Amino acid sequence: VDLVPDRLSGARERGAEVLDLIEHEADLAETIRQMTDGRGTDSVIDAVGMEAHGSPGAKLAQQVAGLLPDSIAEQLMQKAGMDRMHAFYLAIDIVRRGGTISLIGVYGGMADPLPLLTIFDKQIQLRMGQANVKRWVDDIMPLLTDDDPLGAEQFASHRVPLDQAPDAYSKFQKKEDGFFKVLLSP
Repeated sequence: VDLVPDRLSGARERGAEVLDLIEHEADLAETIRQMTDGRGTDSVIDAVGMEAHGSPGAKLAQQVAGLLPDSIAEQLMQKAGMDRMHAFYLAIDIVRRGGTISLIGVYGGMADPLPLLTIFDKQIQLRMGQANVKRWVDDIMPLLTDDDPLGAEQFASHRVPLDQAPDAYSKFQKKEDGFFKVLLSP
């Protein structure tokens, strides 16, 4: 499930069954239940976090907060709870009873209520946290060599030299020119 055309086509090219959130926003949960014989998904990976676009008002508030000095924006996010929990709420809705939700997207505020009774009743397992990079670097680095045994390079939408990193980050943040995964070369 995504709303970025480049990511949808990339997943489709790799054999995944995809749903365009723009086409299915009103009926996503029902569509997924139909696809899974009424069960829901075994697991959901929320890699979006507070970048999810739930309500236009929340999106605008977060964009405005992003223009403020960090010290003010941080307090506003924590106290006013401007997180956009849309993706997480969708995950709770579409995962099957006893399923697992893995949160790798970042949520930063503290004022958003969690539907704990629903999570408890559905017996949902929550897994979350930042990647333990130090733990996995020795295992993953041999798989990310120039030989590319996992085919990881094919996921990059753009390849740019390291000296163009600031411009690439800006385009990535603004989602300009199809920038969604950037490979920086030294």
